[in-house]
Amino acid sequence: MSGKIVGIAIMISALIAGVSLYYLQVYGFYEEVSAETQEIRLMSLTSNAPVAILAEGIEAIDAESSPIRFRACFTTSSSLAMLTETYVGLENAIPRNAPEWFDCFDAAAIAAELQAGTALAFLGEKNVAFGVDRVVAITEDGRGYAWHELNDCGEKAYDGTIVGEECPRLDEN
Repeated sequence: MSGKIVGIAIMISALIAGVSLYYLQVYGFYEEVSAETQEIRLMSLTSNAPVAILAEGIEAIDAESSPIRFRACFTTSSSLAMLTETYVGLENAIPRNAPEWFDCFDAAAIAAELQAGTALAFLGEKNVAFGVDRVVAITEDGRGYAWHELNDCGEKAYDGTIVGEECPRLDEN
């Protein structure tokens, strides 16, 4: 009899732990970013500095638990032709999945548009956190999306490879 009680206690504990882990990963750490404090910026080809672009209806989420949990959706009236002539473009950008409840950001649909050429990716900002760049994708019809991606320095730092002199020091960010 005591074996059944111990087994049931273990099962209940495992269930509670599983539900808690799920909640924390999908809902618990994320918080909405105020649109008033958020602007969308792209790296200028001429100044090599991030410049704010026209962006409306910004919806964004972030989490302090990881520098790559940022996601944003917005609209812009800027044309892709103007953006490509003014800002640094990116090849092979792959959007990261967002929590299902943040329904304006569909990573698979964004990736399909990037692959089809109906959306283009741009470098938003370098080193928004150590080793993390902001990537911005904009579609032909003016829908925009932003997320964070590890850059070369971040990949080296987080996988244990020697970072080298070309990367900023961790304490500089």
